[in-house]
Amino acid sequence: MTAEFVVTGVPVGKGRPQFSTHNGHIHVRTPQKTVVYENLVRLEYKQQCKNIRFANNIALSVEIRAYYSIPASKSKKTKEAMSNGIIRPTKKPDCDNVIKSILDALNNVAYYDDSQVVDCQVKKFYDERPRVEVKITELEKEI
Repeated sequence: MTAEFVVTGVPVGKGRPQFSTHNGHIHVRTPQKTVVYENLVRLEYKQQCKNIRFANNIALSVEIRAYYSIPASKSKKTKEAMSNGIIRPTKKPDCDNVIKSILDALNNVAYYDDSQVVDCQVKKFYDERPRVEVKITELEKEI
């Protein structure tokens, strides 16, 4: 079984937790930008993949293709090289943070837990339409 979906908009990486103290107790908060993006990922998955949910004992492979906006300030030649994949993004968010935001958002939605993901690949590109394309594939029958 395979599930594929697209999250439109600029890729957002998982933000670092924010800590505060109140009356001697430490409180941990997820940044608002991360919360909003993870909700968007869940919504897009549910709309595009309907009721696909992988079993709890299935090993999964995830492929992520993150497309970043081409900066308007670049020359026509540079924009063309970016569009053709010759120049690739080396900017933030980092690949690992993009993976984390996508996989965490899909916990208890596409699969029980992201620990089921045993193979993961992320690639960053430039494009006129920023987005993230995600493909989840079942690898084995049981883990």
